[in-house]
Amino acid sequence: MNEFLSKEFYSNTVGEWFMALLYIAGAIVFSKVIFWFFKKVLRGFTKKSKTKLDDILIDMLEEPLVFAIVVAGFKLGVAQLTLPEVVDSALGKVFTFLITVNVTWLIARVLNSLLEEYVRPLIQKTESDLDDQLYPIVKKCMSVIVWSLGIIVGLNNVGYDVGALIAGLGIGGLALAMAAQDSVSNFFGGFTIFTDKPFTLGQRVRISGYDGTVVEIGVRSFRLRTLDGTIVTIPNSTVTDSVIENVTLEPARKITLNLGLVYETTPEQIEQAIQMLKNIAEANSSVDDNYKVAFTQYGDFALGILFVYYIKKEGDILQTQTDINLEILRQFNAAGLSFAFPSQTIYMNN
Repeated sequence: MNEFLSKEFYSNTVGEWFMALLYIAGAIVFSKVIFWFFKKVLRGFTKKSKTKLDDILIDMLEEPLVFAIVVAGFKLGVAQLTLPEVVDSALGKVFTFLITVNVTWLIARVLNSLLEEYVRPLIQKTESDLDDQLYPIVKKCMSVIVWSLGIIVGLNNVGYDVGALIAGLGIGGLALAMAAQDSVSNFFGGFTIFTDKPFTLGQRVRISGYDGTVVEIGVRSFRLRTLDGTIVTIPNSTVTDSVIENVTLEPARKITLNLGLVYETTPEQIEQAIQMLKNIAEANSSVDDNYKVAFTQYGDFALGILFVYYIKKEGDILQTQTDINLEILRQFNAAGLSFAFPSQTIYMNN
């Protein structure tokens, strides 16, 4: 047995390779135990406390701590081996960088949880919509700052000249700006949304052929929930060069109907149709009193009646249109009024 353990493979004995694997395997097993301890034991204690701070800390420490144990196990395992200087140096830098990234990950998780637990509830209590719109952007910016600083510190710890790297980024800034034109346009589009406020969260808008409710406003894009429930993501740059119709801010929604009756319709029936439309508008509580009905034209194949009505701001637009249209169909059919359709008369000489 001793003879087998003394055999060398790649400048290390079997015993040394075995110890290295033992450290790594032990770290993985220990990390699993710690993970179980956090899930089953510590969480039970924190749930009984009145404060939420301990729950946040336990939740945030759990995964980074497990990762740190695994990294430490690999580092201790590698330390048991005699490796070429280049490989040993490279692995040392990798471990150092991973430790820095893990600490950054922990800080980002804790910061994100504190914002969600303590800042978001305060924002939701305010009457202003501006803080609701700015919150996700500020949250993302803070996350980017934390990770950027963490990566810079990590690179500095492994020996990279961060100053030279930043200078290099300055030289390549023009090329980056050219490549990121769309992102810059989207950013300024987002700035336009916050300053001009063509719409805010929860408002219904029509833009670029889409009709829906604004559910999220971000740095690069905003999202609409359309009338059929689909989520549509639209770049913020669209705001600067598109016509935006804010349906929510309209005092009332104008609906125009052009009805065509057959030429066999008598003047008395035209008057009857006009009175029916007036009665239908007055009977619907979602329709404003400012409606218009008129006999407007002799069309190519129909006698035209124009019916313009306004749905109140608080009314359900689609449902009101459905109710109005169904009632028109019912009453016109009951009165024997016939809708016209395109027709053509051909005269033939024998």
